[in-house]
Amino acid sequence: MAILALKVLDKDSNTICVSSGEDFVDLVCTHTYEEGDRIVLESSEKNIHVNLQVDDALGVAFVYITDNVSYQIPFGEKRINMSPKVFSGNKHYIYAEVAREDEVFAYRNLALNPADQHCDVPCFPHATANVETRGESVFAAKNAIDGVRANLSHGEWPYESWGINRQDDATMKVDFGRMIETDKVVLYTRSDFPHDNWWQQITLRFSDGTEQEFKLTKSCRGHVLTFPKKQICWIELCNLIKADDPSPFPALSQIEVYGKVVK
Repeated sequence: MAILALKVLDKDSNTICVSSGEDFVDLVCTHTYEEGDRIVLESSEKNIHVNLQVDDALGVAFVYITDNVSYQIPFGEKRINMSPKVFSGNKHYIYAEVAREDEVFAYRNLALNPADQHCDVPCFPHATANVETRGESVFAAKNAIDGVRANLSHGEWPYESWGINRQDDATMKVDFGRMIETDKVVLYTRSDFPHDNWWQQITLRFSDGTEQEFKLTKSCRGHVLTFPKKQICWIELCNLIKADDPSPFPALSQIEVYGKVVK
């Protein structure tokens, strides 16, 4: 049994509101967020699976936490890659619940995390990249695991994506924080044609030291990539080969990694 606590703190770490419970905690915060505010999840147990909702408009994230989690409320440019409803107003519903065993070991998209952050966090899955276009939030790697598949335009939500800044050696990694077993990846490449280019070939590199190449086509639909089951703790998208097209702007709207947690 884990004792969970949720807190909303201001920029000076003063407590705005707090709640705690056994295996489940929820918190109604009647406060208009200000810059510097953050949500903190504390747990008496580490290395556990949790269903975490940092905002009711963002939705629930099935995550694996290895320590206490601090979530910085975004403002300004850091917020335009999210729905305008997120973190708005003066009434917010936050909760965390230790996941049931059947949830933990269910076959699902293990890359999905709408609560991912653009910093090192003890909360997985977590997306990182060696380049993000102009450092803008609408082109951050974490956009590719937020669950939003919209790919017919680019820029502000719901058309946020991972942008590679025209860099041919661009790579993106999804770290799961523990061992998982996977046999399928689905890629939604951005398809704002003719503004966008597309990748005609990509490579998936796995933490077990193997890699596999896949051919892609010009399509707004999901590219379903299957392979023999692998037990891994991270996956990387690399060796991205653009199509012969005038546009220099290929990008990724979403990556989904299907599998289950290894017991």
